[in-house]
Amino acid sequence: MAGIAPEDRELFENEAAAFYEQILGDGSLAVDDPRIAEGAAGRAAFDLLVELGLIQLDEARTSWRPLDPSTVQGRVVTPLGTEGAQLIAESARWASAFAALNQSWRRSPIANEAGPFLYLHGDSINPYLTSLVSEAEDELLTAQPQAARSAKTVAEAASRDIAALKRGLKMRTIYQHSARRHSATHKYVAQVTQHGAEVRTLDEFFNRMIVVDRRVALIPAADSLATAVVVREPAIVAYLVDVFERAFARGRSFSSGEQKVMQEIATEQRSMTIRMLIEGHADAVSAKRLGVSPRTYAGYVADLKDEYEAESRFQLGYIMGQLGIAGQEDDAPPPPR
Repeated sequence: MAGIAPEDRELFENEAAAFYEQILGDGSLAVDDPRIAEGAAGRAAFDLLVELGLIQLDEARTSWRPLDPSTVQGRVVTPLGTEGAQLIAESARWASAFAALNQSWRRSPIANEAGPFLYLHGDSINPYLTSLVSEAEDELLTAQPQAARSAKTVAEAASRDIAALKRGLKMRTIYQHSARRHSATHKYVAQVTQHGAEVRTLDEFFNRMIVVDRRVALIPAADSLATAVVVREPAIVAYLVDVFERAFARGRSFSSGEQKVMQEIATEQRSMTIRMLIEGHADAVSAKRLGVSPRTYAGYVADLKDEYEAESRFQLGYIMGQLGIAGQEDDAPPPPR
């Protein structure tokens, strides 16, 4: 039915349907009912019922009577379904047209003159990434160092990645251990692993990276997080894949909730915190490298001070030095003193 919009459906669900049931229970609705007077609270719901054809005036034009909803449903739902199918078909035609242009671009002298690197800025990054993933044929490798992405960003990534997985692509992703405490990331991981993706976490800090079919990589620019660099140089892409493979091999499965694994993760985060203290990094830098907030990092340090019975960071460093603590996973907690 022409003119039906999403806000009409919301009005129908929230008000008009209940109003219809009231009319149905009463048998009719008088034309002079105060609920449908101009400016009344129920006027919008009433107008929608009239527009949909769920109520109509009787022959005497003194009251509105309800009609069978099944006779109306087809007039509303069928055109929407047809429009949706047309939009999907049109989308596929646009994608096919752009795919041909992309192939022409890659074969052109201009693309060769541009070299193996392309810089993307701001809002141009996500559309390029979406297009690149849609053209992937075999594999996606992604590294996400911090999990504090917005729910909207994570949802968009889930939609894009699930579509790729459904096409038969293999996908592996690595996060920092801190991602395990991020609810939106948990939801994303549950969705993509259901379609065959493999996700692991690691204690170490690493930069964001996406590699498509081992032929093109996206990495952040050195001087700006709002700029991405598209790398097509085979030797550099191969090097980045090797870095990813080594990190992934050391990672721990995101889906594993075994007590032993969680204890090992806690030990790795504790060791990482010790290394940050020993190396003398500022709290903000250390927090970023662990993928947590400065407040959470301060809590880690406070736990270490309690563990080693230190009253200050200086004393904590002295005690760890005396005990030979170097921030390795096999460093045992101090004995009771």
